[in-house]
Amino acid sequence: MKHFLNLNEIDSNDLIHIVEQAINIKNGQDKSSKGALDSNKPLDGKVVAMIFDKPSTRTRVSFDVGIKQLGGQTIVLSGSDLQLGHGESIADTARVLSRYIDLIIIRTFDESTLYELAQNSNVPVINGLTNATHPCQSMADVMTFQEHRGSIKRKQILWLGDGNNVCASTLQAAGQFNFDFTFCGPETLDPNHSYLDYAKRKGSNVTIVRDPIKAISNADLIMTDTWVSMHEKNNQSSKTLDNQLKPYQVNSELMKQSKKEALFMHCLPAHRGQEVTSDVLDGVQSKAFDQAENRLHVQKAILRWCLDVL
Repeated sequence: MKHFLNLNEIDSNDLIHIVEQAINIKNGQDKSSKGALDSNKPLDGKVVAMIFDKPSTRTRVSFDVGIKQLGGQTIVLSGSDLQLGHGESIADTARVLSRYIDLIIIRTFDESTLYELAQNSNVPVINGLTNATHPCQSMADVMTFQEHRGSIKRKQILWLGDGNNVCASTLQAAGQFNFDFTFCGPETLDPNHSYLDYAKRKGSNVTIVRDPIKAISNADLIMTDTWVSMHEKNNQSSKTLDNQLKPYQVNSELMKQSKKEALFMHCLPAHRGQEVTSDVLDGVQSKAFDQAENRLHVQKAILRWCLDVL
């Protein structure tokens, strides 16, 4: 069973191949890349259930479009649509859905829900985001860097702000794709040490630097995310988080301290004027909207990997 739950659980060669295939799909060098116009439909006859306990734009639309372009069909469900939201166990939900459909994508809160679903499912499960991680996003990030700058191996990636779920998956990607990682943010919002330790064990040079100007000078890629996630962070108020994170805003003055060839990425949605200013998000170094597009291409490759329809 090929679940796509977290990057540290998947063979690094498989992850590298998924990114390579995604780039080929985008460039029209893959036989399924023409989507609805192509006669080859690797997901023909497949039905995918997409469960969304959280709001979604990019994840929902990119998966829905990608599945349909590959010839499959989708059923989109919220927690309130399922008996799961009315007392049925996660295990029983997984067992029932497995008899109807060919793959499950879930975007939920607790990571334990994702794993219990996968443990009781007879079909592949894809992590569409949890409070802990967001692996599909990190795969799109690696793809975006590599299409603009070549191999990400041994490159210097800087994360500014909150060590959240996307940051956690970026650290897992650091270990699997062999890039170096610097976190720059307040100590109260450091990434969980398990993710830092994983990247270090895999050979990544992982550092924590509190000074944004010092941290950005050697970065090949600068990344950030919203200051307030969909779930409340450590029960802190938005105002408290804003005060802690304001020194780590990515603005034009900070970007002037970076290398000219450095890229900027943001997984979106962006709160312009908070974690990033509009002149950076819309600037020449920004690849945020390429990132958003690449969710479609990399998730097509993930779907094909899960279902062995290469």
